[in-house]
Amino acid sequence: MSFDQNALESLRIERGSAPAENESRGIYKWLIGAVLLLAVAAGAYAVLRKGGIEVETATAAASTTGGSGSAAVLNASGYVVARRQATVSSKVTGKVAEVFIEEGMPVKQGQLLARLDDTTTQPLHDLAQRQLDSAQRKLQEVEVRLAEAQRTLKRNEGLRKDNLVSESTVDTAQSEVAATQARLDSLKSDVKVAESQLRVRNQDLADLRVLAPFDGVVVSKDAQPGEMVSPISAGGGFTRTGIATIVDMDSREIEVDVNESFINRVKAAQKTEALLDAYPDYVIPSHVINIVPTADRQKATVKVRIGFDQLDPRILPDMGVKVSFLEDSKDTLAATAARPAVRVPAAAVVKDGDNSYVWRIRSNQVERVAVRTGGERDGQIEVLSGINPGEVVVAAQVEGLKDGARVKPKAQN
Repeated sequence: MSFDQNALESLRIERGSAPAENESRGIYKWLIGAVLLLAVAAGAYAVLRKGGIEVETATAAASTTGGSGSAAVLNASGYVVARRQATVSSKVTGKVAEVFIEEGMPVKQGQLLARLDDTTTQPLHDLAQRQLDSAQRKLQEVEVRLAEAQRTLKRNEGLRKDNLVSESTVDTAQSEVAATQARLDSLKSDVKVAESQLRVRNQDLADLRVLAPFDGVVVSKDAQPGEMVSPISAGGGFTRTGIATIVDMDSREIEVDVNESFINRVKAAQKTEALLDAYPDYVIPSHVINIVPTADRQKATVKVRIGFDQLDPRILPDMGVKVSFLEDSKDTLAATAARPAVRVPAAAVVKDGDNSYVWRIRSNQVERVAVRTGGERDGQIEVLSGINPGEVVVAAQVEGLKDGARVKPKAQN
C-alpha cells in the first residue's frame, strides 16, 4: 500500500506556536483587568473626594433646662413611692355589709370606710346591756334593804338601852345589816362584771366598723358588700384580706438604686432633678433625704431616698422617674456661668472608657473633640465642655470616621 507523502505532511501539528499564543492572550486579559480596576478606584476616589461619607448631623443647642446651674455628676432611675401607705382591713372575720368609699376619694383619719354585718354581734351586745341593767337594779334594791336594816339596828340599839328589847333582837339586827352589806358588795362586783362584758360587746361592734387610720386618698377598693373579709388569709380565694388601700399623698418621695461604684458621688441634702417618665418636660427640683446604710449584694446597689422640694398632683406613686444628682461646687457654677451648657443627641456622644467625645463637622471634615457630659433626658445629653452652641456634630455614629475624613449630610427622606 502506498501513501501520499504530501497528504501526510499536511496533517502534521506545529507544537511550538500554541504556547506563545496562549501566553499573549493571558497578558492581554490581565492588562484589561488592571485598567478596569484602576478606573473603578479612580471613580470611587472621585466620588469620595467630591462628596464624602454620608452622616446624620445635629446642631448643638443651648441648654434650657435644669435651672440650678449645676452639673449632673450621676444619673439614676427609680420610682415614686409613698412612705405612708396601708391596706386597711377589719379586725375580725365577717361579711361586708356596706362600703362607703371609691377609688380616688380623699378620706380623713377616723372616717368610716366600711361596715361588717352585725347580725350576730348586735344581739350579744343587747344581752350584755340587759344583764348590766338587771345587775344595777338588783344593786339598787339591796342598797334600799341595807338602809332599812341599818335603821332597824339603830332603833333596836336605842330600845336596848332602855331595856325594851332583848340582846338577841339587837344581834339579829346586826346580822341583818352585815348580810345585806355582803350582798351589796357581791352585787357591786356583778355590776362591774356586767360593765366589762358590755365593754367587750361594744368593742365587738366597733371592730365591725372599718375606719381610716390617717388622712389620705383611696387608691384601691378591694371589697364589695356581701364578700367575706378577714385580717388573716383564710378561706382560700373567697375571702378578702383588705377593704381598701389608702396612700398618704404628703409622704411621696423617690427611691433609686445607685450602683455601689458611684455611691461616693451622692451625699445627704444633695440637690437633684427628677423627671417623670410620664412628663419628660417637667423638671422637678428635689434633694437627697438620706442614703440607706446597706447594700444589695445581688444587684451591687445602694438605695437612696430623695424628697421633692414641692409636691405636685401629677406625681403619683409607682411612677417611673429619672434622677440627676447635681454638683454644687463653686468651680462648676463659675464654669457654667462662663459658658452655658449645650445639648446634643445622646447618640452623638461616644464613650471611650472613662472619656467621652463627639465628631465635630467643620468645612465638610470631621474632627474628634473630647467633651464632658452632664445629665441625659428625653434622648438629649447635656455637654458641659468641648463644644459650643451652634456647632454641628455627627448625630449617629458610622464606621470609618477618623480625624480629617470628608463627610456630607445624609439626604433627608
